Amino acid sequence: MTAPIRSFVARHISAAVVSAGEAWRVLRQKGPSKVTFWFIALLIGIAAGFAALLFRKGINLLQETLYGTDDVQYLHSFISGLEWYWIILIPTFGGLISGLILHFFTRDARARSVADVIVGSALHDGRVEARAGLASAMASLVTLSTGGSSGREGPVVHLAAVISTWVNRRINADGITGRDLLGCAVAAAVSASFNAPIAGALFALEVVLRHFAVHAFAPIVIASVSGTVINRLEFGGVTEFKLPTMGDLQFYVELPAFLLLGLTCGLVAVVLMRAIFWADDIGNHIQDQTNLPRYLRPMVAGALLGVIALWFPHIIGVGYETTSLALTGELALHEATVFAVLKVVAVTITLGGRMGGGMFSPSLMVGALVGLAFGMIATGFFPDVSGSTSLYALAGMGAVAAAVLGAPISTTLIVFELTGDWQTGLAVMVAVSMSTALSSNMVKRSFFLTQIERRGIRLAAGPQAYLLAMFTAAKTMRTTDDPRAANVDRCWEMIGEGTYLDAAATLETAMPIFEKTSVQFLPVVTLSADASPPELLGALFHVDALRAYNRALAATAAEEHS
Repeated sequence: MTAPIRSFVARHISAAVVSAGEAWRVLRQKGPSKVTFWFIALLIGIAAGFAALLFRKGINLLQETLYGTDDVQYLHSFISGLEWYWIILIPTFGGLISGLILHFFTRDARARSVADVIVGSALHDGRVEARAGLASAMASLVTLSTGGSSGREGPVVHLAAVISTWVNRRINADGITGRDLLGCAVAAAVSASFNAPIAGALFALEVVLRHFAVHAFAPIVIASVSGTVINRLEFGGVTEFKLPTMGDLQFYVELPAFLLLGLTCGLVAVVLMRAIFWADDIGNHIQDQTNLPRYLRPMVAGALLGVIALWFPHIIGVGYETTSLALTGELALHEATVFAVLKVVAVTITLGGRMGGGMFSPSLMVGALVGLAFGMIATGFFPDVSGSTSLYALAGMGAVAAAVLGAPISTTLIVFELTGDWQTGLAVMVAVSMSTALSSNMVKRSFFLTQIERRGIRLAAGPQAYLLAMFTAAKTMRTTDDPRAANVDRCWEMIGEGTYLDAAATLETAMPIFEKTSVQFLPVVTLSADASPPELLGALFHVDALRAYNRALAATAAEEHS
């Protein structure tokens, strides 16, 4: 028995030595690059954290200067004591400044936000517009400081994406690396904005990258934690909202109420999103009909907000004071209902007026108000078996935000981290699941994806839909001098029949034509603005289009499962 045992031990020692040698080789060859990548993620996280911190401090400084208050957390209470003309003039002036910034520094006078970061991740290898992004951040800073009724997370997320874009271009990052670094920047920005490291990391994965690949998790967590550290060095480890002691959730009896609350919040979220899109369409129509200069559109919106704020100053700014009042149950039923309606109107005016800002903070406020109103009604009917109304406000806050953002996982966690209350998870999860299930079937999954869909980009349908738009005919075709080129005479015959593609057309345009006509190739031409005949560049073959599409699908699947 001694010899077999020695042989067994020798084999395993030999295998261990070989494994150790292989591990050391991998460490030497791949370790430093991965460590370098994580170091870059850390630096991006720190930079994005400081950007978020400075953005928040800038808003506070401007609000203190313009409104003359010492504590911006109680801005709404202070505004009610100002002269009426200041309440109107400040947001009007802010709208004008925002409009001028966007007019001169963006091509379409539109503030960039989370939707543009999602597009940058999906279609542009993790890159976003730098010049327009910086201008949007400045315009949104002015908007939020002067009374615009939106949130700060959208501009901060895009500002962080500008930082990662700068790094991506400097290191010439490929698509996967660029997207991962973009996710790092977004995670750090969200974490630094809300002191929520877990939710920041999951938000980047769930909303921006839209996958949970293992290779992206470690650097994104590193960046998210670094962003949180930046926040806590300035503000400490305190939560954004303070909650009273919660009543116990009566599981079997009270759970149906939270199911109904989730459905209610889903409908409210849909109303909020569709109202914003409707306001944007109305604004475009009025602007076209009146020839209103595009830089005056935010000014008109600011003036409307100022008029509303004369009677209801709660709609001014981010709205954390009112959200806190809702979470602590310090509002009456009629106040919660009226404030929720007016906040929807104010957010609609702000974003429809192209003033800039994000959607997360407004959805938190609307959700808390709706949840509080629902809770007051529910506990009024069943006082003996009901928990605290604040619990309903908390669940409503998460339910509306999750439906708007299309991020049930990260929103559930961010509600916990904003409040520090981890004992009410069941109520929040039930409400969030119902609201997202309902709203995702009434819009294109979320506010951001619906925004993108309105621009003609089909991200909501998944990579099988939007990948076709990434390939142009000019890049996929066979040129006329290619050895496997299409017959030139046949190409001109097809052009005469009207069967051809412009060089700028994408596979999204070409594939339905192939399906309808059953031809093997389509001529690719350059069309002139005058009446001169088109120039033949080559031909797009059906087999080449399918091959490019299949390669893109395979690369996407490989990235998401790596």
